[in-house]
Amino acid sequence: MGGDDDVQWRERQRRAVRAHAEADERRRAAERAEAAQIVAWFTAEATRRGLRPTRLAAVPYAGQGRYRTRLTGWYVDRSRSRAVDTAGRWYLLTVPAGLRARLLGADPQPVPAPLIVGEGGRDGESVPLRDLLTRRLAAGDDW
Repeated sequence: MGGDDDVQWRERQRRAVRAHAEADERRRAAERAEAAQIVAWFTAEATRRGLRPTRLAAVPYAGQGRYRTRLTGWYVDRSRSRAVDTAGRWYLLTVPAGLRARLLGADPQPVPAPLIVGEGGRDGESVPLRDLLTRRLAAGDDW
């Protein structure tokens, strides 16, 4: 290979990598949009069914204790580590431990909901988002 061939090859590689990254970002954006629609459906359905939203609490990463939050919504798993607020935003309710959070409360931020909850987790348990939220609706206020 000559110098020009090397330059052309590197440029083709750069374009291929860029195209792959752009396609991957489009896929992730589509998944985020689909998950957001599912969470919005859950919020509307929970409200329609009269499920009482509750004041949400967060837990420190170490898992000991609970911190107040300003959030109101529905826990969507038995461990109470995931929730949807009344505005239809998805939350992971694990936060860093600290005296400030203990005294003043925690302020978890919304994150994009995953289409598969628990995917890649150490326990190997994962569930499609729609299934998790459907189960939560079926449980009603007996959660």
